[in-house]
This record gives sequence, C-alpha cells and structure tokens, in this order.
Amino acid sequence: MAVRMVTMETADQRLALAAGLDTGVVVLFVAIGQREHDQDTAINELIETSAPFLIALAIAWLALRVWKNPTTWRTGVGVWAIVLVVGMLLRNLVFDDGTATSFILVAAGFLGFFLVGWRLVLTLVD
Repeated sequence: MAVRMVTMETADQRLALAAGLDTGVVVLFVAIGQREHDQDTAINELIETSAPFLIALAIAWLALRVWKNPTTWRTGVGVWAIVLVVGMLLRNLVFDDGTATSFILVAAGFLGFFLVGWRLVLTLVD
C-alpha cells in the first residue's frame, strides 16, 4: 500500500471544493423548494430562505473544524446533522418560518444525500 502525501495546494483545493459544494447544496435545496412551491425566486427571497441553513452550515464548519478534514464522509455526516437540526431550529425560532414534518423529512433526505454524497463520490474516485 502506497502512502500518498497531500500537498498544501491539494489541501487548499479540497477546502475550497468543500466550502463551495456545501454552500451550493444548501442554496440548491432552497432554490428547488421555492420553484416546486411556486414561490418568488428573486435573489433576495433565495437569500432570506437560505439564511437559517447557511448560518447552520457556518456553525457546523466551526463546531466540527471542517477545514481539518473537509472531504471525508464522516465530516459530511456531521455537517448534515448540524445543518438539518440547527437550520430547522433557526428557521422556526428566529426566522419564524414553518418546519412541517414533511419539510423536515425532505430536507433530511436531500441534504443528507448531497452533503454526504459528494464526499462519498470523491472518496471513490480519489
């Protein structure tokens, strides 16, 4: 078994990839939801609706220190759990938006599939 050295450039690239994909997953989740529910798709609405989940994403990154291992599936599971729970709490308690059971289930599935999924794919192709 060969040991591969990760260069600083590769580590920086993985960190940027993780930050971009995680943010993209959250925004895509909200954008799809808005489109499916025929809601206003203006950028300000997208930002407002994404805010609790993006704040939760930042909390996840800080709490888990994602920058140390940004692309492992285990990191993805932690990010997913925090984004889901904290995002729903913020959405309900701070932003005064609904958190119906069906919405929580859809969010859990979508965010779990993609926040963990891209990391699993990267692990398989790496």
